[in-house]
Amino acid sequence: MTLDATDRLLLNELQAGFPIAASPFAVVGDALGLTEDDVIARIARMREAGYVTRFGPFYDAAAMGGGLCLCAMEVPADAFDAVLTKVNALPEVAHNYERTHRLNMWFVLATETEDGITEAQARIEAETGLPVLLFPKLQEFFIGFRVAA
Repeated sequence: MTLDATDRLLLNELQAGFPIAASPFAVVGDALGLTEDDVIARIARMREAGYVTRFGPFYDAAAMGGGLCLCAMEVPADAFDAVLTKVNALPEVAHNYERTHRLNMWFVLATETEDGITEAQARIEAETGLPVLLFPKLQEFFIGFRVAA
């Protein structure tokens, strides 16, 4: 699959926002001259092809009373995949990335409560036998990052 001009237009439109409406895909389609079904099909096709890796809302966990924390681990290279599987099995884990650094595994914990962060940390440490370093958010910045498709 390759992106056509309409796919690129749709990607750029979706990065600008997504309507809160009874039929949000129809609203997006109306703005672009597409049908609701076409919008849904194009998004599904781009997800399957890997052009879109995530389609969903970003929640402000802290505003909802939840916890959010950047975490890092130093994982031995020969155990990386096994630890990765254990860490990613937790529903609280998102955005897990390998880095070429002493702290080679970085991920985000998002929990329903602030205490949930230390609970998830303890579960990961018990499951992997490795310490989890917590880097809590001190200040939040909204940069409006978008990538032109």
